[in-house]
Amino acid sequence: MHELRSIDTTEEDTALARRIEEASLNAWPAMQQTFLDGWILRFARGFTKRSNSIVPLYDPLQTSARNRPQLAEKIRHCENLYAREQLQTVFRLTSIRADDLLDEVLDDRGYTVQDESLVLTRELTHPSAMATADVRFLPLQAWLENYCRLTSMPEPARSLHGVILNGISGECGFGMLYVNDIPVACGLAVVDRDLSGLFDVFTDPDHRDAGLGSHMVQALLDWSWDNGARTAYLQMVASNEPAAHLYERLDFRQIYRYWYRVAP
Repeated sequence: MHELRSIDTTEEDTALARRIEEASLNAWPAMQQTFLDGWILRFARGFTKRSNSIVPLYDPLQTSARNRPQLAEKIRHCENLYAREQLQTVFRLTSIRADDLLDEVLDDRGYTVQDESLVLTRELTHPSAMATADVRFLPLQAWLENYCRLTSMPEPARSLHGVILNGISGECGFGMLYVNDIPVACGLAVVDRDLSGLFDVFTDPDHRDAGLGSHMVQALLDWSWDNGARTAYLQMVASNEPAAHLYERLDFRQIYRYWYRVAP
């Protein structure tokens, strides 16, 4: 697997990673959420693991091995809440606040590791005045229609996606790249103070390997700069080598990882 460049974690990187975690939760909101002793339980009718998972945001009271029974009971409480919503229980764990005891207890309960992902970041620079592709920033509904067409997203996922996008409180840039007036690539940037998160970056399979993904991402970065962001971040599945090469060419670096623990 291609490894994106990374540097030894510094206090500055750890602080940035924690800010990115908070910004990414804001950028991809759940329809409902509740707090439980340092954990955020997110619910969105099953649309994406990201918005239907438990995120241990800060250290809970149960942190030592002697509290293993209390931790197991806390997990069971979460399982009951997700079962009530007819959802599988999913935990989203990160390398910036590794909790070996939680990982161990989840493993003992049969939770599998899925979708190991990388969080990448880069500093933004003032955009070039030279336009290199026909990228347009659209209203949400027009962008969503094109996105669903490009990705062949069916109902009801399309409706749920729209609900989540409508719930974003930050400034959003819905970018669409056109070739001969036909939309062939897209992406979303969400600004949270001086951070910008990139989501839903996609290129039509018939137009890949032509550099359009790079143009789409660069347009999102330029839009982010113009809207006050000075650092960008994005999330990608660790096994996605084409994406890794693309983002490395665009000067992104890995800052931390996350993975899901999924109930049997």
